[in-house]
Amino acid sequence: MTQQGTLGVAVIGTGKMGADHVRRINDVISGARVAAVVDIDEARAKAVADTADGCQAFTDPAAAMAAPGVDAVLIASPGPAHEAALLSAFERDLPVLCEKPLTPDSASALRVLEAEQRLGHRRVQVGFMRRYDTEFMKLKALLAGGELGRPLLLHCRHRNASVHSYFTNEMLITDSVVHEMDQARWLLEQEIAAITVLKPTPSSLSPEPLSDPQLVVFETTGGAIVNVEIFATCGFGYQVQAEAVCERGTARVGDAHGMLVNRPGTWGGEIAPDFVARFEEAYDREVQSWVNATRRGEVEGPSAWDGYAAAAVSEAGVRAQATGQRTAVEMIERPAFYS
Repeated sequence: MTQQGTLGVAVIGTGKMGADHVRRINDVISGARVAAVVDIDEARAKAVADTADGCQAFTDPAAAMAAPGVDAVLIASPGPAHEAALLSAFERDLPVLCEKPLTPDSASALRVLEAEQRLGHRRVQVGFMRRYDTEFMKLKALLAGGELGRPLLLHCRHRNASVHSYFTNEMLITDSVVHEMDQARWLLEQEIAAITVLKPTPSSLSPEPLSDPQLVVFETTGGAIVNVEIFATCGFGYQVQAEAVCERGTARVGDAHGMLVNRPGTWGGEIAPDFVARFEEAYDREVQSWVNATRRGEVEGPSAWDGYAAAAVSEAGVRAQATGQRTAVEMIERPAFYS
């Protein structure tokens, strides 16, 4: 870090998410600067680098990590590239904020776990940003406080206006419901033991061969049941909602009851168009928290274990989706390193 303690960050991946993080570090949060950006598209990397003073553009993540002034790494590249970038960061003992997924499958995620444990200390925070959303943080505190008693059920809704043409049924689980997997594990402080996927008749607006919407059911190790409505092509906007049903009450978040407007014959408010708008403040809080912890020499937030668990549950979810059968989640016992 510089004498002023400013954290120099290499951002790997300059697509929608990576470019937004560059903007966030440049213009929104404090204590960090973008020292390098990486993309296989050299022209795009240079264009993004030009938005940050003193930022260098690279096409190779390892070269960027070795560049002068780089103290930490933010990975926002496609999931299949994450393992190599993480292992390169470990070689230099650099702290990492890695957007989900940690890696696309549990076998590669396990290799990352093992490599981090060999370092002897945590280096990875996984970007499950809902943990930094104000409403979800309040729900977490309420459940942890025990006022409502033991959580019995968790009802979740995850709706998106539309998806890219390349979106597949499997991606409904691995790219969308993966957030509810982490959300449920975090809120309930339980692992997911089994998963079932139910498919109603697809919406007539769902592009073939996508079967949308779907209902995903988790069974947890503590006996709670979680149901998730995933509707990726609802057409009207982006919604993420959750309701905890407990022994002595219920609590719900995500209704977006901000400003309500009455007009002749109508009333209502706004619906966020996409995940970036809905969780903008959560992303800001997440990255600021990571920068603050890194400058203190600490690692907080969702761990590599959380990334591995999400990968294991996602794999079971894809199998359940294909077979229509209840599918047990296969994962190793949690290492004491991550307790």
